[in-house]
Amino acid sequence: MEARPTVELSRERARRYLVGQLGLRRTRPEKGARGIRALLAALRCIQQDPLDRIGTNADLVALARVDGIRCGQVYDRLLPGHAFEHFAKERCLLPTSAFPYYRERMAGRDGWRYGKRLRRPTRKLQGEVLEEIREGGPILASALADRGRARALDWPLPSPPPPLASLALEMLVSRCQVVVCGRTGAGKLYDLPERALPRVFDAPPAADFDRWALLERVEAAGLLCLATGPHWSMLEEVRTGGLPAALVDEGLLEVATIEGSRRSYLAPAGFRKRRFPRDDGRMRILGPLDPLLWDRKLVAQVFGFDYVWEVYKPAARRKWGYYVCPLLHRGGLVGRFEGRRTPEGLRVENLWREEGAAFDERAWRATLARHEAAL
Repeated sequence: MEARPTVELSRERARRYLVGQLGLRRTRPEKGARGIRALLAALRCIQQDPLDRIGTNADLVALARVDGIRCGQVYDRLLPGHAFEHFAKERCLLPTSAFPYYRERMAGRDGWRYGKRLRRPTRKLQGEVLEEIREGGPILASALADRGRARALDWPLPSPPPPLASLALEMLVSRCQVVVCGRTGAGKLYDLPERALPRVFDAPPAADFDRWALLERVEAAGLLCLATGPHWSMLEEVRTGGLPAALVDEGLLEVATIEGSRRSYLAPAGFRKRRFPRDDGRMRILGPLDPLLWDRKLVAQVFGFDYVWEVYKPAARRKWGYYVCPLLHRGGLVGRFEGRRTPEGLRVENLWREEGAAFDERAWRATLARHEAAL
């Protein structure tokens, strides 16, 4: 992207803006189910992860911002009818307003992670699975009729190789012909969008997908670095094209820098004039994939906080621990902790207070009490 007029932010101003933009100053005015639905609309997406040490990432994102909910209720209160699952910042929960854009973009595309390395389910087999869901949905993947298993073309497969019906289902979901409509202890439930998302399943999108998706991603990130990284997940071709510059020229986005750094960021137009509520004084547990943590270099630059999610590192190479969550208090990252859900409640396995940051023990105890109640 060619040079454009930029706004330089102090680290303090960037920090205040990000915490406010991402809804971490005060819990939402809506509580319970209404709060979760309003939160998803405000954040644009909630990144998913199946690990559940003290709640899943989706739980932690919601609990930091919404009162009156418990772990596990994010999916119960959103599915069906208020959300669907697809790829944005990796695999995410997305509001139903996004469905028309995804349905149009993915129509006729496989969008399938195994590429050509497996014997794929044929279109005929996919049609059979779609008809089975039409007749019997909502349905678990494990309840689909057995249609055999995939075989590798040029690489080793997991053992046992995946069922062809499950692969067909994954391809149908990627094209938005089928959506996840709920979750049970036995797995995800799948159904047709016309039943799960009746208000939007055939609505036309209001804009081109790339244009809409870039504006959404900038709102979701607050500050979206123009350099490549996981914060651009699924939009790398958009990043390297002419659209970012075009939207800046149209006045829909701004370019910002932060003192002491050469990195450039896209920001929503007029972002410096946005007003956010006063901080409520709570300490908040952040999920490892909270939107505030998407860009780890930005976190280090603005908060002076070095965070690496070490869950995929061998134990001997971890500096902190397996599932460690940052602690946000009064606009700063003041520590990190590792916990575990037990039959007796929440067990704190490790707590690290950030050097040089004020750590409020009373706020920490209140946070633990709130989270234990949510478990």
